[in-house]
Amino acid sequence: MSDPLFTDDTPEAPDGLGPTGRPMPAFPPPPPPREGAKKALVIALCNQKGGVGKTTTTINLGAALAETGRRVLLVDFDPQGSLSVGLGVNPHNLDRSIYNLLLGRNVDTADVILPTRTPNLDLLPANIDLSAAEVQLVSEVAREQTLRRVLRPVRNVYDVILIDCAPSLGLLTVNALTAADRVLMPLELEFFALRGIALLTDTIEKVQERLNPDLEILGILGTMFDSRTIHGREVLERAVEAFGDDVFHTVIRRTIKFPETTVAGEPITSYASSSPGAAAYRQLAREVLVRCPGA
Repeated sequence: MSDPLFTDDTPEAPDGLGPTGRPMPAFPPPPPPREGAKKALVIALCNQKGGVGKTTTTINLGAALAETGRRVLLVDFDPQGSLSVGLGVNPHNLDRSIYNLLLGRNVDTADVILPTRTPNLDLLPANIDLSAAEVQLVSEVAREQTLRRVLRPVRNVYDVILIDCAPSLGLLTVNALTAADRVLMPLELEFFALRGIALLTDTIEKVQERLNPDLEILGILGTMFDSRTIHGREVLERAVEAFGDDVFHTVIRRTIKFPETTVAGEPITSYASSSPGAAAYRQLAREVLVRCPGA
């Protein structure tokens, strides 16, 4: 009988092939966090299309990395505040948010960060105030560098910082890409979402040329995968044809548990620790650490 948590009950691919049609590597257990002074790896999770799994991936990848003993900071950089809500924070009740850090002069980043119920996992929250920042930052000097300035004081506190970007290619997203070392692109396995990746990669190239030459693509993550549909399998196949090894071997399948975790305000790794969804994000964490040695 298929797992009732999943809409996808197609048998696993034969002969050791993963869902992307490539041989599935055996990802080693995560090494312990590096000793000594920290310098956080900053990863922006970015896609201008909404509803592709950015926030779900930020929360659950962050929690999976935190399980390895790494200190992880999640940055809510979307005015909708979905990341904050997904971790049990009411954005309307915040005294201070990332907005105050972007445009304030006497606010310390550490004073705005909130602990979560997950060990080693902290949150820099946001609410609708952030929507005003995009307009107000236009007149600021070095406006694209503002988030990098905000994160600089805490990069020596964390091993990994994940930025949940807004579904746009505006100034906030450019700030996130300028502050990041890597960019992870969640891709809903649907044709129009695949077309949008080309626009995003164009923006990334411009940021690399003009603002952040050290920015690298970490990978493209297939999300909301249902292998029972021909369309889903074709889009995943096209993504691998177009982007090759930039596509993660890990694929996140549809499961009813993800919406439930949002209501619960906690990651799937604690809400349904033994579920296939939790296993997928733990595997993604291992794959990320293989791609980013030393993180």
